[in-house]
Amino acid sequence: MREPPPCQQRRQLLAVVASLPLAHAGVAWAQEYPSKPVTFIVSFPPGSGADTTARLYTRRMQDLTRQTFIVENRPGANSFLAAQAVARANPDGYTLFYASNSPVAVNAVLFKKPPYDPVADFAPVARASRATNLVVVSASSPYKTVAELLAAAKKQPKALSYASGSASYQIATELFAEMAGVELLHVPYKGAAPALVDTAAGVVQFAIADISAALPLIHGHRLRALAVTSDKRHTALPEVPTAAEAGVKGYEFYNWTGLFAPAKTPPAVIDKLAKLMQQITAEPETAAFLTKLGGEIYPGGPQKFRRYQLAEIEQWRRAAKRAGIEPE
Repeated sequence: MREPPPCQQRRQLLAVVASLPLAHAGVAWAQEYPSKPVTFIVSFPPGSGADTTARLYTRRMQDLTRQTFIVENRPGANSFLAAQAVARANPDGYTLFYASNSPVAVNAVLFKKPPYDPVADFAPVARASRATNLVVVSASSPYKTVAELLAAAKKQPKALSYASGSASYQIATELFAEMAGVELLHVPYKGAAPALVDTAAGVVQFAIADISAALPLIHGHRLRALAVTSDKRHTALPEVPTAAEAGVKGYEFYNWTGLFAPAKTPPAVIDKLAKLMQQITAEPETAAFLTKLGGEIYPGGPQKFRRYQLAEIEQWRRAAKRAGIEPE
């Protein structure tokens, strides 16, 4: 085989040398990351399930990296504000989205053209937790059981109102109503906390809400739990029946949380964040913390999380269709 001419040899050598810094750039970046404060943006107010869990992860990430991690709450506008802030952020790993299923799954179903793409605008990092929900009324409500609540709703269609702290709770409650054969009045709120405050005050008749947000109000004798939305009773409230036991056969509803980065975030940074998330999720203290909140660990890396997100979108699409909800 003939040797290439000297000028071609020089060009080949220069090309190899020029490529060397790039080949190691991602690794070096990951080794240095994080070198400044990292922000987890949450689309719900303080006190919500996503917010509480985000603070657990940021606290432990700060311990592990010796760098500052901040939770920034941007509630309202169907989670559009928070999602857009992350979608438009510099994809360098310093602005992240600690999201529930609402902005990254349900909004893909509820809105024809949301101001961001729930899939294309984000890179999944790691799934973190899952929790059941509760059907709750005010502690002073006359309704002691789901059967009593539904009986009243059947007598006066669209007279009983329910609070929803997010788009996912709207679909979940409308599906509950459809399966129970009742019509309800929807009252939207900017998160679980304000929705539950008004439910406790009797401004609305009931809500389906995150167990972690509802438990303090139940223990404080401001809310009464009528059912859990999981397939079995919850250890935190063993006396409370499942929705199926209470008469709404086949009804189940879970919410989940996980971490996303802006699309085009370097894979090396995604990998480092994913390993940190999975390390924290695997800690016994994390499971214990989530159990106290009524939740459970629900791990999964980037690829698994993406598959799960896409499956969730299809599931919510079927639920919305069954409940008769058309995208806006």
